[in-house]
This record gives sequence, C-alpha cells and structure tokens, in this order.
Amino acid sequence: MRCLAIDLLPGLAGLLAGLAALTVAGCQSSSTPAAPGGGKSASLKVMEEVAIAAHRCWFASGDPAFRAYRMANELNSFSGRPRFLLVPAKNYQARPLLVVQAEGASRRVEAFGPLMGEALGPRIGADLARWSSGNPACTAAA
Repeated sequence: MRCLAIDLLPGLAGLLAGLAALTVAGCQSSSTPAAPGGGKSASLKVMEEVAIAAHRCWFASGDPAFRAYRMANELNSFSGRPRFLLVPAKNYQARPLLVVQAEGASRRVEAFGPLMGEALGPRIGADLARWSSGNPACTAAA
C-alpha cells in the first residue's frame, strides 16, 4: 500500500502538497530510521531535495530529454527506501525505467533501471550526484 504516488507534471504545488502529506501519521513508515529527536531520516531529507530538483530541472523546465517520461513520487515508501520512479509518459502503469532511492541514515542516492544504460544515463548520474550533495542547480557549473 502506498500513501502517496503522484504525477508531478501539474506543477510544484503538487509536489509540495505531496511532501506535506508525508507528515500525516498514517503515512509514515516505522521501518524508516528517524533522525535524532524524531525528525526525518537522512535518506528522506536527501530524497526530498533530489525529487524537488528532478521535478524542477527535468519536468517543470520542459526539458525535451524527459518529455517521454513521467515522475511517480514514492517518498513515503514502507520499505524504508524513499524513492521516485520515471515511467513512460503514455503508460503510467508500466514497469519503471528509472528508480532513484536512498536508504537509512545515509545521504547516498542510488539509481538503477534501463535509462541508466542509455545515452541519458551519464546525465542522470551527474544530476543526481550534484543534487544529493546539496547543490540544487539544474546544470553543472562551467
């Protein structure tokens, strides 16, 4: 059961509303280690940052490289691995082409799926590395 899986294309408002829904008690997973003091885990914090940047840079910007895909946000995964998926735009129920996730007390983000082996893979990897390090820029500095 998922508490939150939204198509983020309608805009940042949808993403922010989805992130706010994470605070609903019924949607929080006891399997995700919480930060000291009952806060968010490091993996959830980094995935929120990465998901916002991915939405802004890949989708809200109208980037043609990502037009064929849609983003499915699963930051409240009961597996303890907050994640988001990229799926075909015309087949939202299809198998994910990209999975981006983090786990536990680490800020380490991992990505896997068919898109990582295609021409877009190196760019996805570079974007994710930049965003997970705390740099929200859409492109690397020249």
